[in-house]
Amino acid sequence: MNKGKNVLGSDLQCCCTAPMTGFYRTGYCETGGEDQGLHIVCILVNEEFLAFSQAVGNDLTTPMPGGGFPGLKPGDKWCLCVERWQQALAAGVAPPVILEATHMSTLEFVSLEDLQAHAVAAEQ
Repeated sequence: MNKGKNVLGSDLQCCCTAPMTGFYRTGYCETGGEDQGLHIVCILVNEEFLAFSQAVGNDLTTPMPGGGFPGLKPGDKWCLCVERWQQALAAGVAPPVILEATHMSTLEFVSLEDLQAHAVAAEQ
């Protein structure tokens, strides 16, 4: 499977392997036909976003070992669904984005300017 390009036009970089993220649990925010949620935005999780996500019915803090989900905490990196990122952006709580690890197809839904306004360095 081709991991593709990032929103900057270069090779897609790994988002995170601890916890293992991505729809395919490869560490990359890659996508394919099976990924109906489009888990393509690499975020740096923060408390504000976790609270927002839980308030809109998506608890990202509770582990679900059977589904391979460890539960998230501030400081984790995670491949987020693009629609959830858009929703958080509209609510003023968009989490920071790691551009180098965010899949280029994100640009079909979100402007590069909005992503850049929320960008953080990949090393964080």
